[in-house]
Amino acid sequence: MEEVMTIYEDSVVVLDGTTHALTRLAGGKKRLVVAGDTAVFHGTPQQNRLICELTPENAAALRSRLPWLNPVPLGLQTSFGFGDRIGVATPGHVAALESVQRSGEQREPEENLRKSAQSAANSQIAPIFAQQSVRENTRIGRTPQQVLDDAMWGIFEKGWNGRWGADADHIKEIGHVAPFAQAGYTFFTIDPSDHVDNAAQSDDLDTLRQKGAALPWAQFGTTLEALNDEYCAAPIVLEGVTLHFDEAVLLRALAKYGRALAHTISLTAAIRQQLGGKPFDLEMSVDETDTPTAAEEHFFIANELLRRDVPVVSLAPRFVGKFQKGVDYMGDLAEFEAELAKHAAILHHFGRYKLSIHTGSDKFTIYELINRYANGRVHVKTAGTSYLEALRVISQTDVPLFRQILDLGHKRFATDRKTYFIDCQPERVPTSDQLSDAALPGLLNDFDARQLLHVTFGSALDEYGPALKAALRRDEAAYEAALVAHFGRHLRPFCE
Repeated sequence: MEEVMTIYEDSVVVLDGTTHALTRLAGGKKRLVVAGDTAVFHGTPQQNRLICELTPENAAALRSRLPWLNPVPLGLQTSFGFGDRIGVATPGHVAALESVQRSGEQREPEENLRKSAQSAANSQIAPIFAQQSVRENTRIGRTPQQVLDDAMWGIFEKGWNGRWGADADHIKEIGHVAPFAQAGYTFFTIDPSDHVDNAAQSDDLDTLRQKGAALPWAQFGTTLEALNDEYCAAPIVLEGVTLHFDEAVLLRALAKYGRALAHTISLTAAIRQQLGGKPFDLEMSVDETDTPTAAEEHFFIANELLRRDVPVVSLAPRFVGKFQKGVDYMGDLAEFEAELAKHAAILHHFGRYKLSIHTGSDKFTIYELINRYANGRVHVKTAGTSYLEALRVISQTDVPLFRQILDLGHKRFATDRKTYFIDCQPERVPTSDQLSDAALPGLLNDFDARQLLHVTFGSALDEYGPALKAALRRDEAAYEAALVAHFGRHLRPFCE
């Protein structure tokens, strides 16, 4: 007996007489259906069509047929990274982006006339639909190929045929590169934070001199004397900021970030070699450090990367204030704006990369500022907020499962929080037996509960991953609607 299949109408593609479509079975599982030339696919013949499981082999075959299902480099266009830890969020991400861009196109004509040409050019956001860090993959047992394939099937389901990227996030070692390169990733985020010397922030001048002398100068291809002549001879005057280097400022930048620069250069060479000449986007991230990146340090990092032909397309400094998981920006907004203005002035001086905002989800109070100062030269990276929206849905559609996840979060929090900088006070989060069913969704609006649930995602997916995924598949319309509403708040400020 044939299973009843529902076709996702947006997925239907007819190419050279062959029809390709994604379908949904009664239980929520999905299948690829191909009618016509089925030679490159593997499946079960059924009447005049082939029913194919969503395997890596069939994903690769579909990408070979439909080239827009392959990720590409996105360059300097405003971009947004959608993390998906469960593997079913991409349809909602696509729907959110399409909804925001449609609303932008429907603005009143007189308002459009007030937009500058640059703003109009940046009104379309380039998505990175496949994005997961090495750390996240390790915690939940996914591979780079699985992450990319899950995103691709979601893109196919929604009929997205625009450009999109795939981010190999937080690459720390050369050994991390190969699985992402082999899977076809187009964006590599180098995280050299293990090589940042946080102590240099408060070192005295003699200590800084000793650390500077011990740097790998042969790899840099220059000398301390040459750098001193370049950076310290006179103030560096840019439009919007004047930078003042002296011996201490330069040595502090070198001691703090010199080895991180050397590591970035080495990893870039490895990426180039493993991609065999294919184009790619590169980001350097120093956001996971103890102290903010000063304006002079930002200038120094960017200048040294670009002069060495490191093809950096985005740079993630450590901003002032707190960028914590799943919650809004924490800090003095006036101070943040003042420092952002300096970083943006350096960004526009070089004109060859974007500002990257890590831990960028739910930072609603600063999105407009970031977009205004960066003038669209910005990349926002999110991850766990899609997982939290999944829990918001589950708290209403599968209450027993949500209660189990909440109680597991309390049990695992002390261990799982160790790799995160968060202010969560778990004692402020009720346990499941203290809450009525009606009160559960409200936890997803609470600071402490959001952080507790966020950082224990690995444990929750280990224990309840299949059940959570099945529940979201049963109520996929509810999850998509939640993502459209939530990411609309994220995306709209970058379409203005």
